[in-house]
Amino acid sequence: MTNWIAIFVVELAVIAFMIWIVWSVAIGAPWVPTSKSKVLTMLKFANVGEGDTLYDLGSGDGRIIIMAAKEFGAKAVGIEADPIRQMWSRLMIRRHKLRDHVKVLRGNFFNFDIGDASVVTLYLGVSANNKLREKLFKELKPGTRIVSHHFLLRDWEIAEHDEKADLYLYVI
Repeated sequence: MTNWIAIFVVELAVIAFMIWIVWSVAIGAPWVPTSKSKVLTMLKFANVGEGDTLYDLGSGDGRIIIMAAKEFGAKAVGIEADPIRQMWSRLMIRRHKLRDHVKVLRGNFFNFDIGDASVVTLYLGVSANNKLREKLFKELKPGTRIVSHHFLLRDWEIAEHDEKADLYLYVI
């Protein structure tokens, strides 16, 4: 009887994991965590500093917003559709004692006004980036920096390209 329960629990865990993976693909781009060294490179590339308000669209586990606040002194907002990753982000924000500087919102980033951003970070996909172009252009103030990891914003002028790190910087 014990073996049957163990097998059932394992099968249930596998099914839950598969649903979680399919869920992230269904709501947008699949979650692919950015390495901490790449996050550091992205934030330096965007010249993030005190006085900046950074938005990370599809913020996953919150590593970009946490590092932006903790190591660069920026205020940071993450927007994440996956409730599990959003809860994890909130736990990490609490753990790092950053609740006054960092928040994470749950939902589709197309439904949030990001007009107070001075920096936006993206690691989405071609389709999501192309859909975002109008929103970014409409809501962001001139001078706002957008750093995209790997994926271009089609037809936008690239302000700077770090070929080695595979980063693109755009300025509104």
